[in-house]
Amino acid sequence: MVATLASLRIKNLALVEDLAWEPGPGMVAITGETGAGKSILIGALQLLLGVRADKSLIRSGAESCTVEAVFAVDRPREIDALLEAQGAEPCADGQLLIKRALPAEGAGRQFVNGSPCTLALLKALGDLLVDLHGPHDHQSLFSREAQTKVLDAFAGAEETAALFVEAHRRVQKLAAEAEELRAAEQDSAARREMLVHTAQEIASAHLRPGEDEEVMSRLRAAGQGQRLGELSVQVLACLGADGEGGARQALAGAVKAARELARLDPRAEALGDSLAQLAETAAELERDASRYAEGIESDPAQLRELEKRADVLQGLKRKYGPALEDVVARGEKAAKDLETIDSSGERLERLSLEEAAAAKEAEKLSRKLTAARNKAAPKLAEAVTKELRDLGFLRAGFSVRLETLAESKLSGSELAEFEFAPNPGEPAKPLRAIASSGEISRVMLALKSVLAAQDSVPLLVFDEIDANVGGEVAVKVGRKMRALAKSHQILCITHLPQVAAAAARQFAVGKKYDGKRTTTSVDLLASGERERELARMLGGTESDSALAHARSLLAAG
Repeated sequence: MVATLASLRIKNLALVEDLAWEPGPGMVAITGETGAGKSILIGALQLLLGVRADKSLIRSGAESCTVEAVFAVDRPREIDALLEAQGAEPCADGQLLIKRALPAEGAGRQFVNGSPCTLALLKALGDLLVDLHGPHDHQSLFSREAQTKVLDAFAGAEETAALFVEAHRRVQKLAAEAEELRAAEQDSAARREMLVHTAQEIASAHLRPGEDEEVMSRLRAAGQGQRLGELSVQVLACLGADGEGGARQALAGAVKAARELARLDPRAEALGDSLAQLAETAAELERDASRYAEGIESDPAQLRELEKRADVLQGLKRKYGPALEDVVARGEKAAKDLETIDSSGERLERLSLEEAAAAKEAEKLSRKLTAARNKAAPKLAEAVTKELRDLGFLRAGFSVRLETLAESKLSGSELAEFEFAPNPGEPAKPLRAIASSGEISRVMLALKSVLAAQDSVPLLVFDEIDANVGGEVAVKVGRKMRALAKSHQILCITHLPQVAAAAARQFAVGKKYDGKRTTTSVDLLASGERERELARMLGGTESDSALAHARSLLAAG
C-alpha cells in the first residue's frame, strides 16, 4: 500500500479559523517562529488518529471545530478490508476521506468515507497510515509486537511468521474443541440418560404439527355432542332430509312450476335456471349438514381417547414447550446431542491427532522463526547503530534483545525489545522508556532509514527532531530524511535550516492579526521566500551573508 496525505482541512481549531493545506508528496518542511502554531497541524492529525479530544482547543466563540483529511491511497486492499469489517464504505477512486467534528457541547462525531465510525476505527487506520515521532504517543515501534514484526521484515521472515500465526491459531482452535469435548464427557453419563429419556418420550408420542389445536377443537365439540346433534337434526329437517317437506322439497316444486312457466313464456327461462341452481345448492347444503352430523363425537370411548391424547400433548408442552413445535425441536436436538455423545470418543481421538500434527507444524515454524530472528537481530542492531553515528550519537549503543516466552504466542516463541543507550557507561533502556523527544526522534529516523524498504507505514511526521543537533549532524539528518522520502511522505517540523533545505517543499507557519483577531496561516514558500525564511532560521536577519548561506543550503539540498 502506498498512501499520501493529499489535503488537510482545519476549521476553528485553536488559532486556525479555516485552513486548507495540501502538503504534497516526498519530504515537506514546516517552519516558523516559536509559538507560531506549527503544533496545530500535529494536533489536527492526532484528532484524525483517534486521540482523545481536548475541547479547550475549540476556537474561542466557535460552536465546534472540524478536521478533515484526504489520503490518496494506491492498492487500498488492507484499508478496505478494515473498513468492511467495521461496516464503513471502501475507498473510492483511490481516496480515503476522514473527518472528525468536535462540538463545544455534547459528544463528537467521526466519519470515514462518509460513514459514521468509532474512534477505535480511526486509531486502527492511524496505525496503518501515520507514525508521529516527537512528543507524541502514536509511534508504532514502541510496541514490542511491532518491533518483532520489524525484525521479521528485516530478516525476510514475514512469510514464516504468517504461517506460524496460522498454525498457532489452528492449534488453539483444536485444543479448545478437544477441551470442550472432554468437559462434555465428564457429565455425559447423567446427561446421556436424560437425553435418552427426552428423545424417547417425544418420539413415542408421534407428534404432528398443529395436532394440539385439532385435538382441543374436537374435545370442545365432543363435550357438546348432544346439543350439536339436536341442532344438526333440526338443520337437516329444515332442509327436508327426512323427505317430509323442507326447503329442498319446496324448491323442487318451485323448479317444476318455473319450467312449465318458461314453456308458456320464454321470459321466465332465467327464473327457472336460478331456481334450479338454488335447488342444487340446497341439496349440497343437505349433504354437508349430514356429513357434519355423522362426524359429531358422541361416543364416550372416543371422548376418553381424545382426553387422553390432550393430556399427553399438554404434558409434553409443559415440559418441553411452550408450543408443540418447540417440543418437536427439543426432541430432535436431544437425538442429535445423543448422537454427538455416542461419537465423542472417536471425535476426541481425531481431534487429538489433528492437534498434535498442528502443534508439530507450529513448533517447526517457531524454530525456523527463532533462528531467523537470532541471526538478524545483531545485524539490525549494527545497521541502526551505524545510522545513529551519522546522526550525532557517536558513542551510543543500540541493541535488539530477544526475550524467550514461557509459552508461544502469536508473535512466536520470543518477543523483540529494541534498546538504546545514548550515553557510554549507562545501561541500555527500552525504546519506549527514552525520555528525550529529540533522542527518540533521531532513533526513529535511524530505524526508519534502515527499514525503509520494509516499513509499511506511509506517512512519517517528525517533530522536534532537531533538539540538541546542529552543524554537520543537522545536514545528515536532512539528507537521511530526504532519502527516506523516496519511499515515504515526510512531514518535518523543524527549526534547523539544514533540515528544511533538504525538503522538496517548505511551508511557513505564521500568525496574522486583522485588527480584531489573530489567526494562524500556513503558506507555501516560493524560491525567494524560502531563501529569506532559511536566512531567518540561520541568524534572524536577511543579511547578504545569511541569504548566500541559505542559497548554498538549497543548492546542496
